Amino acid sequence: MPLSAEVIENLKKTVDAACADLKSDIPGTSVVVVGKDGKELFAHAAGQRGVTSSEPMTPDNVFWIASCTKMIAGVACMQLVEQGKLHLDDGDEIERLIPEIKDLKVLQKDGSLVDKKRKITLRMLLTHTAGFGYTFFNNELRDFSHPIGFDEFSGHIKDILQPLTFQPGEGWQYGVNIDFAGLALERATGLSLNDYCHKNIFEPLGLKNISMFPTDAMKKKLAFMNHRKHDGSLIGRDHLLRKPLVVEASEKKDVLNSAGAGAFSTPSDYAQIIATLLNDGTSPATGAKILKKETVDLMFTNQIEKFPDFGRQGIPDAKPDLTNPLPELYPVEGNPPQGWGLTFMLSNGGSTGRSKTTGFWAGLPNCWWWCDREKGVGGIVCSQILPFGDVKVLGLWFDIETQIYQALGN
Repeated sequence: MPLSAEVIENLKKTVDAACADLKSDIPGTSVVVVGKDGKELFAHAAGQRGVTSSEPMTPDNVFWIASCTKMIAGVACMQLVEQGKLHLDDGDEIERLIPEIKDLKVLQKDGSLVDKKRKITLRMLLTHTAGFGYTFFNNELRDFSHPIGFDEFSGHIKDILQPLTFQPGEGWQYGVNIDFAGLALERATGLSLNDYCHKNIFEPLGLKNISMFPTDAMKKKLAFMNHRKHDGSLIGRDHLLRKPLVVEASEKKDVLNSAGAGAFSTPSDYAQIIATLLNDGTSPATGAKILKKETVDLMFTNQIEKFPDFGRQGIPDAKPDLTNPLPELYPVEGNPPQGWGLTFMLSNGGSTGRSKTTGFWAGLPNCWWWCDREKGVGGIVCSQILPFGDVKVLGLWFDIETQIYQALGN
């Protein structure tokens, strides 16, 4: 289902226009759209490598994809579920593998702590129902952490050993849940999460520019990080996940491999993982089967029907340098029940033309991906702008998606 030359030209114009003003639009972005056959329907980079860079953004630039990592971790964990090495609903197993979470307390609204009532399971971790949060998305957790604070991107396990925000299984809160799923995988396999993903996902799919520890060649292509000020203007800023970018090889063993936010990638490499999910777990490029179809089906099945409005509780700007306030995650006309699969949101419709079973999610520096298995298309829009929820990147993502579905006759 190739796109016409006219459609591709219009898409390029859309991306270029989104980066027209280096100081106030998107300084630079890279967009890749793929089909079920793994072929890139559209790939285009525009703008500059960063607001402080004179180099053009190119398709081989590398982005910190942050929470887009969660889907990769979900694939990895579900491989172990298929093999019987991890189980979705065995709380004893998870607390044996991660004894650090056995005695975690539950934070109350008044700042007090109480004991947790039940064990945490892998399914809870993958669906954000275990109780963990992020201090930049939760005011109470942020305040509890003071005067020192928690830094979820420090590369140290102590920064994710936070109190729970509710009793396990009794709510939904976006947070470090999937980082703990990654720890369970490491301890079940004896491999670091990065090594496991290279061996069992990246290498079978033929991916060479995705890693939790970027190679020197990848670092030379790293996109700059940017910050949008309140007046809409942009300035350069430091990368948030710095440790993997500066450690020596001998120090890697001491760095937390973040299943929730640790990957760096080119958009094209990440898009091949999307294509593999579109193709029911088998790479259309290499033929490698990394998941069974029924496992992919399960990942795209709503796991939290008892929380149909979880995304309508909103995200506060608990740390305004990292996120804008978001009153709702992916609003859909009519407010239908919301769904969450195994590590990502399910859209239940929307204005762009995607199917109701589409999986999608984002990364903190405004990276956005979607995977529509029903209509056989998906893609990723990458930028490096903080805070999260950048209106201009959101607008570009919706515009690209809408044009793609219109062109495909959906």
